[in-house]
Amino acid sequence: MRFSLFCLLVFLSTTILAQGEGFKFIPPENFEDVTPPPPPDYSNAYYWAALPEKNDMADLCPSSLSHNQDSTTVDVFYVHPTIYGGEKEGQTQWNASFADTTLNKEVDERPLKYQATAFNKAGRIYAPRYRQAHIYAYYTENKEAGYKALDFAYQDVKAAFEYYLEHYNNGRPFIIASHSQGTTHAGRLILELVDNKPIQEQFVVAYLIGIPVPKDTFKTIPVCQSSDEINCFCSWRTWRHGTYPDYYDAKKDRRFAVTNPISWKTDTEPIRRKENKGSILFKFDKIKKGFVGAKVHEGLLWVKRPPNPVTLFFGNNYHIGDINLFYVNIRENAVRRVKSYYKRGD
Repeated sequence: MRFSLFCLLVFLSTTILAQGEGFKFIPPENFEDVTPPPPPDYSNAYYWAALPEKNDMADLCPSSLSHNQDSTTVDVFYVHPTIYGGEKEGQTQWNASFADTTLNKEVDERPLKYQATAFNKAGRIYAPRYRQAHIYAYYTENKEAGYKALDFAYQDVKAAFEYYLEHYNNGRPFIIASHSQGTTHAGRLILELVDNKPIQEQFVVAYLIGIPVPKDTFKTIPVCQSSDEINCFCSWRTWRHGTYPDYYDAKKDRRFAVTNPISWKTDTEPIRRKENKGSILFKFDKIKKGFVGAKVHEGLLWVKRPPNPVTLFFGNNYHIGDINLFYVNIRENAVRRVKSYYKRGD
């Protein structure tokens, strides 16, 4: 629980997608004031946003690229970010329901399509649906309620991963990838079920993106220091160059792991945008080469505002673009680390 609780305390009342008071619909004050939605059955494909045998959004890729899900010998367990945000009437539960087909579609058409697909060249995508916590869990002053909502969501992610290991994995190497709330859960999952456990032998790498992750979170899984290192994790939060979160504390934030997703190093050397092999913004099929560069700076990843900014760049927090801005670099890096995994015995 240490990882999930830490991330909750760091992000409560901070900026992720919007200010807490801006939510149109929020849950009751106490977690116990609502009846939680029914649990998932991960033996039923309905409760998976992506499975190799399903025709789903994780099978897509821009037309100039290709996926490798039919022949790869590696799996990717992907945990999506918060989509349940109190923007629509009825979004007043602490945790989302699987019966919300509109929400399920949004998960498929947004993070599954624009994030999970970055990994389908390296492995087969397994992406569980889960009773995600309302985004307000990160903002509420009732920290206990927020933590309970996130813990409730985590139990689904854990159950999905355990089902995956028992019924789908068959001894294959695996990557864990996540964003935002997904990282809150994926980090805890690695800490409890992978770190210093026998299954770590199959672990390739983790991409824990969009949530601050302390460098020493895990016992035996360090921060990746190069582009081909395995049995390690990468992490970053993207902000406009020269800006900081309102809650920023230099002393504390320097403890967080920050990987430059262009160089795949943790040093502070700025990487020019021409080294960025491709970003994907609103048009999935359009790859924008050299869109932004990146620089690691005191617990943050800084990118300069591009010459012709789109809506994404009107503010200072580029959280929504943490993966999309470096889509092709991430894609190629995941493949590189898989190759490194298989060469380790040579």
